[in-house]
Amino acid sequence: MKPSFVPAAVVLTALAFAVPAQAQGAGRGDTTAPHFSPFTPADVQFMSGMIYHHAQAVMMAGWAPTHDASPSLRALCERIVVGQTDEINLMQRWLRDRHLTVPDPKAVQSMMPGMAGMAGMPGMDSSMMMPGMLTTEQLAELDKARGPDFDRLFLQFMIQHHRGAITMVNQLFGIGSGEEEVVFKFASDVYADQTTEIDRMQRMLATMLFGVHGQ
Repeated sequence: MKPSFVPAAVVLTALAFAVPAQAQGAGRGDTTAPHFSPFTPADVQFMSGMIYHHAQAVMMAGWAPTHDASPSLRALCERIVVGQTDEINLMQRWLRDRHLTVPDPKAVQSMMPGMAGMAGMPGMDSSMMMPGMLTTEQLAELDKARGPDFDRLFLQFMIQHHRGAITMVNQLFGIGSGEEEVVFKFASDVYADQTTEIDRMQRMLATMLFGVHGQ
């Protein structure tokens, strides 16, 4: 039985890649290969878009060692890098197996000038980005921070980023897509894992700002 996620109000904005012809116009029950479970264009858009979304999180978390992050934040960042890199590989494999366009997560880091430039895809301003993704200005602010300032900004921005991923899951299920077996399991895991990490990061942030220790 599908989890009862509440659909988000924000509609997924257009990505800077076209949904391949195999998925365009695919109705419920259609497949690009007889041995695959049915999937929809929204499933393809979700898996493709989440590759870019994860890539930004991996880049941000990868800055922890060079930005004097605390040991506890470094441990969190290591989990994010490992976990979301594995998920990127899963999404790429899902698309590749269906002969669909496979986004390159490394490409997003060179889309804007400098390491702190990955607000979105070419031709997209900050208002068109996928939910939760950081703007160029936010990334530049994070990249300049060191030590406790980096810890604080990272937690604030990654909470924003994770909430965006949850919004994307809600949008997918809210339109009746996400029923294909791999997509459903992956999207459900994203919802559960990132909700848990938001709680953890909120406790870390409260401890840092107010000396409040979560239970």
